[in-house]
Amino acid sequence: MPRSPANLDVPLAALRDYFARHQIIPSITELGRLWQISGRAWTHQLVQRMKHDAFLEEGPGRRLRPGPRFFERGVADTVRAGYADPAHDATDLTLSIDRYLIDKPSETLLFEVRGDSMIDAGIHEGDFVVIERTRTPTVGDTVLALVDNALTLKVLAEDAGGRFLQAANPAYEAIRPTFALEIQGVMVGLFRRTKPTAKS
Repeated sequence: MPRSPANLDVPLAALRDYFARHQIIPSITELGRLWQISGRAWTHQLVQRMKHDAFLEEGPGRRLRPGPRFFERGVADTVRAGYADPAHDATDLTLSIDRYLIDKPSETLLFEVRGDSMIDAGIHEGDFVVIERTRTPTVGDTVLALVDNALTLKVLAEDAGGRFLQAANPAYEAIRPTFALEIQGVMVGLFRRTKPTAKS
């Protein structure tokens, strides 16, 4: 007879995959099937452990939903972008991507990048930039700006003529406002989803 798993790694991985597909946490009965546990008591015990460790929590109507740690991911190690290092054992460090990128959720917006004017800053078309609206901008910051009623992502620059916007691509000229330059927020992070290399 199957027993309740000794640790949470395997059932938590299965539950995360399920949530990624369906965007819900299933019922106790469905969880038992997902985890291949025969016995509602064992399934309930596993759920309680996940709630205790903040992977799950109860929402309205006692419906289960992801807890604060549900989206944590293990950080295996650092990796060099230069010469290769010998492989190391995995660390115990965990990371929630949302918590890592976002300090103030109520003041943070995501924007998808269009165009190549920031490519030399490592910002490519299709990337998502994380913009914090209340952060005080300084010269050199990458900012979301409203310049003459047009929204753009550029580097904030300044000279004797005042503040202006600088692209990170020599093909684009600097943007100097004709009427007004309003900084809407400062970029505090970026992420992209890479496409796997096609197999031959």
